[in-house]
Amino acid sequence: MFYEQRMAVPDSPAELRAEYDSDLEAVVETHGPDTVAAETGIDRTVVDVLAAEDSPDLSLEDAAEIQSLAEGAPDPETIVTMACEHLLLGMSTAVLDVDAVESELEIDLGAKEIQQKIERRAPMSLEEFVHVQYVIADNAP
Repeated sequence: MFYEQRMAVPDSPAELRAEYDSDLEAVVETHGPDTVAAETGIDRTVVDVLAAEDSPDLSLEDAAEIQSLAEGAPDPETIVTMACEHLLLGMSTAVLDVDAVESELEIDLGAKEIQQKIERRAPMSLEEFVHVQYVIADNAP
């Protein structure tokens, strides 16, 4: 689950994203696309993309809405809070600041944007989250 603390990551951000897409797809498979769309308010076409084992554009909040439907998962707000807090904790553990994270990102985000997203002062896509999480966990001791 993307909201858990990561101390290790696969070989690339794409592989990490595929892992999370698989988790979300399992939720869709368990509950059905109609139920997931109805209970989360996420557009059915996005849910169908997940069901087809593809990688849709999702916000971190949308991913949390879907993940919250899994048995034993926390509510969406708690998932987002945990995910972002684990990024901050990971940065402390890896002794990284936002400038160091920015320098290793494969996507175009500035240090200020990274800080705003981690602190939840700006929206974050699941893709951005994955890339930031990858850099942090890849630098963990």
